[in-house]
Amino acid sequence: REQIIDAALDVFSRKGYEGATTKDIADAAGVKSPGLIYHYFKDKEHLFQQVIERNAPILAVIREPESFLALPPREALLRVAVAFLAVLNNRTTMPMVRLLLSEAVRRPKLAEVFNSLGPRRLFALVSTYLERQMAAGTLRRMDVGAAVRCFMGPLIIYILTHEVFPQPDTATLDPQRMAETAVEIFLRGMEPAAVAPRAESGD
Repeated sequence: REQIIDAALDVFSRKGYEGATTKDIADAAGVKSPGLIYHYFKDKEHLFQQVIERNAPILAVIREPESFLALPPREALLRVAVAFLAVLNNRTTMPMVRLLLSEAVRRPKLAEVFNSLGPRRLFALVSTYLERQMAAGTLRRMDVGAAVRCFMGPLIIYILTHEVFPQPDTATLDPQRMAETAVEIFLRGMEPAAVAPRAESGD
């Protein structure tokens, strides 16, 4: 099963979702019969889902929502940022990211499969976290959807300017520093407004 998932990542990355066949994947996995793939996976879409689950570090955060929701803001958001950018450390996974970016518009069904596995769940979890922190007064009250996008946006842009549109500092700005900077800037902007002391009434 693990051999098939590893081989599928390679084949999907090279040939695309539609171009990859079970025979291609079986050959890459060293499996004699393509039919054996269906012993472990009900169809190609299920196999694709498992490839994403296995190779997306951010999903580890999503799988433990209660422990994540109990963390203080800096630790929680840094955990998300680091896990999200960890994809850059895996040179096998990055071709899959490029595949998803290139095929998402042309193949809405593939985009929806990926969205349901990762982005939608991540946005929901971070939204819940920020809402709880706002309700507790730890973070400034504002539109939660806008706040999530303001947090995730810089991380997405970092990946794009690292892999698709490289910038002059691409080789020197490492993911850890980017994660820490994004969290620091976001939390500064989300600091609760200072409450002005009430003037004491004189006699």
